[in-house]
Amino acid sequence: MHGRLSVKSSPGRELPGCVRSSRDHRRGGEMASSSVQAPFVNPVVPFSGTIQGGLQEGHQITVNGTALHACGPRFIVNFQSSISDNDIAFHFNPRFQGSGYVVCNTMEKGRWGEEERKMHMPFQMGIPFEIRFLVQSSGFQVMVNGDFFINYIHRVPFHWVDNISVTGPMRLTHISFQDTRAVPVQKMISEVQSNPSPCGSPESEEQKPKPPSYWQATAAPITQMVVHTVQSTPGQMFPAIPFFTSIPGGLYPSKAITISGTVLPNAQRFHINLRSGNDIAFHMNPRFDENAVVRNTQINNCWGPEEHGLTRNMPFVRGQAFLVWIKCEGHCLKVAVDGQHLFDYNHRLTNLPAINNLEVGGDVQLTLVQT
Repeated sequence: MHGRLSVKSSPGRELPGCVRSSRDHRRGGEMASSSVQAPFVNPVVPFSGTIQGGLQEGHQITVNGTALHACGPRFIVNFQSSISDNDIAFHFNPRFQGSGYVVCNTMEKGRWGEEERKMHMPFQMGIPFEIRFLVQSSGFQVMVNGDFFINYIHRVPFHWVDNISVTGPMRLTHISFQDTRAVPVQKMISEVQSNPSPCGSPESEEQKPKPPSYWQATAAPITQMVVHTVQSTPGQMFPAIPFFTSIPGGLYPSKAITISGTVLPNAQRFHINLRSGNDIAFHMNPRFDENAVVRNTQINNCWGPEEHGLTRNMPFVRGQAFLVWIKCEGHCLKVAVDGQHLFDYNHRLTNLPAINNLEVGGDVQLTLVQT
């Protein structure tokens, strides 16, 4: 029988429209989905957050974090009623004692049911993890680091679940929500086209990594998005660089793009390009050798004037995580990094729907790309 833990509500920062799913890049997979609600970003543990509208079949909740060393032997994710913490539909409890195992259970009216134990530990102390909880008619399907882990059969109706809580010695990066039935799967474009720059722009197309962080921004309506997360070994997710994918429908006012990853420890530069055919409508180029974030546009293989000004200091740090959010407005792109506005970039190519491809390259590892 498992003892109860009290959970104090700790507001997490919400990242609009950012959701995530995982598949193995070696299988070339990706999932398209629509957000159910804005994610909680960098929430403080212990954490308790509302699941807006309650759980529904097809909803997927993704928890990303890291179990901390020497801070305790277990952590807990609970799907419960916000009215009372005496009713927990699904209690997911990794325990690091011995070789490790995971306990699953249900509490109804303050009383625990019979434990289900999975004698396998997919988590490692100090290694980032991703847990995906998919709500099905029969139960919760749980994936850990892209691999199937367990099906937990519903013991109580899942519809009354409207809260998720996380406790224990761990650091959360984000909790995201998606409806896996919302839109069809799209195939990923895996090849990157390289375009020479005969005009000799000083802007390098070198591809270098950035750090994953998270931020807060104004929510934008999302009608469709493609989410890429790629996994190699447990706790490490990164697609091949350079990375190239489509932007469904191209740009339009309120369209948002999310990119998160980690800057390589010895990074010099990396770039994010929004492309229109062979042109680069928007080139964002953090340069650690210059301590600058350079922006530009390339038309007919010729670069325009560079822009360097920022509203704050260089937000990217070698070896650290980052999250970039690009929102399209009628006259410009608004760019935020780690939750804070960084700059506006006025459109130089005004045929926004034709800006329909994204490229990321340089000294960076990617963890999430949402277009």
